[in-house]
Amino acid sequence: MLKLIKLEWKKNNIGKYIRKAIILTAFICLFMFSLAFLGIADDPDGTLDAAPGMNTVSASIELFTSMAFLIFTSAMLATFIVSAYKNKTMNLMFTYPIKRRKILISQMLAVWIFSFAALIMSKLAIYTCVFAGSKYMRSSFAIDFDMGRSSFYIQLILKSFVIVSMSFIALFVGMAAKSSKAAIITSFLLIFLTQANVGDFTMADNAIFPLVLTAISFACAVLSIKNVESKDLL
Repeated sequence: MLKLIKLEWKKNNIGKYIRKAIILTAFICLFMFSLAFLGIADDPDGTLDAAPGMNTVSASIELFTSMAFLIFTSAMLATFIVSAYKNKTMNLMFTYPIKRRKILISQMLAVWIFSFAALIMSKLAIYTCVFAGSKYMRSSFAIDFDMGRSSFYIQLILKSFVIVSMSFIALFVGMAAKSSKAAIITSFLLIFLTQANVGDFTMADNAIFPLVLTAISFACAVLSIKNVESKDLL
């Protein structure tokens, strides 16, 4: 399986995705630094202009990294899998003396492992940047995280796990609709569902919702590969 995953990375030129992840992280980091320390999130009277529950810096970091990497991961899955079906390159791979299911799982894992690692490193870089800035500048947001505590890293890993896994829902929709665009559009809808506020209500603070969403995500992953051995190519 590891050889197949490495083959997927090589075939799809993983280097360009590394560069994109670095650029994405740098952009979010600059944006968060500007929000926190340059006053662009403040009203003219100097008070913070933020939605309910978004007055802490960690809430904003989690929001923007989750949005960016959910779309990023869904786009990768669309390229690695959905586009491979549409461009008929999957036909060639299915001629290999390897089960179709194993090939598809390796493609999904190639994207998941890369995106999970990229999201964790991205969050660490952004949190480190904000933490360093808070030592010398006043933050518009409350600095509510402690990078010296193990609970910080546990939550960071768990939240990253949920966000990256959600992309399997987008993959399932993309494969069902036979469209890469459908997968990407689904990722946007998932962002609205999980991150948007309706008044004071948001799913982002619901403790049970991530568990339910993760279960649905892996159910979609199973459904995506369930009949791959017998069904026709897209």
